[in-house]
Amino acid sequence: MTAVPDVDGAKRRNGSSLDSTARMLRAKWRSASLAAGWRFPSDWGLPEVDTVCAALTAGGPNEAVVSGLGRARAASGAGLDETLTDLAALHAVVADGDRHGGFVVPDIDATPSRLVRVTALAWADVALDRYAHTEVTEPLTGLPSASYLRTRLAEVYRGAARAGRTATDDALLLTVSFDLAGMASWPRLAAMILAADALRSVFDGPETTAALGPSVLAVLAVRDADIAAQAVALRREITERMHADPQLDDVSSPAISFVRLHPTYEESCALLRRIGRR
Repeated sequence: MTAVPDVDGAKRRNGSSLDSTARMLRAKWRSASLAAGWRFPSDWGLPEVDTVCAALTAGGPNEAVVSGLGRARAASGAGLDETLTDLAALHAVVADGDRHGGFVVPDIDATPSRLVRVTALAWADVALDRYAHTEVTEPLTGLPSASYLRTRLAEVYRGAARAGRTATDDALLLTVSFDLAGMASWPRLAAMILAADALRSVFDGPETTAALGPSVLAVLAVRDADIAAQAVALRREITERMHADPQLDDVSSPAISFVRLHPTYEESCALLRRIGRR
């Protein structure tokens, strides 16, 4: 097999510290992995690749070395299928690299199950840890996502049921929606960012704020006497912020509405989806 030129980034290890045998193994492994479908050649090279190559030429890698590669692949954003195919490419090079003129066909089913298990578990450990720490905020506004609002809504329904009440007795939704049809991209973005900032300023207590859609924000709030005054304050805060930016002169004032929750959690989730599509 003809080795594909290594164009890994300068910050990645390129195998220069390896001896000639390990460098040749690395080049063959890389070529086999790319031929098997590795999507981004510049992302293939990692320090752990060199560690594996050095260990193989020194007598064989232990589980810690293989595990380190799996963890590094996950941390760099490689998927599990891509990671295991890369492992299969390495195994094919080591097992069959001298046959068929150096051409190998990676086969995950032919890869020793112990290596697959160790790599997959290490990859999953990192991937699940990253998932557990995933932000639940919408990137434009910085507000929690609709998914998080649904989680909070479920808690409200459970709490009301435990108290022998209904969620509609205790909470309601306040929505802020803009008519941004036909607006240029900057005014659309700016209007939502400013409205989200105003929302956080007014509802700075236990209420749950969220971005429901491209032009809709919402608050899950306690049904009490203060909510009407907060709605008035919110409109004032949004208006002041928008008037301070001449580029938003053509953006109409948002519609601020009170929305009653439905009798069941499932019905209220469907309501959120409809509101988010406005």
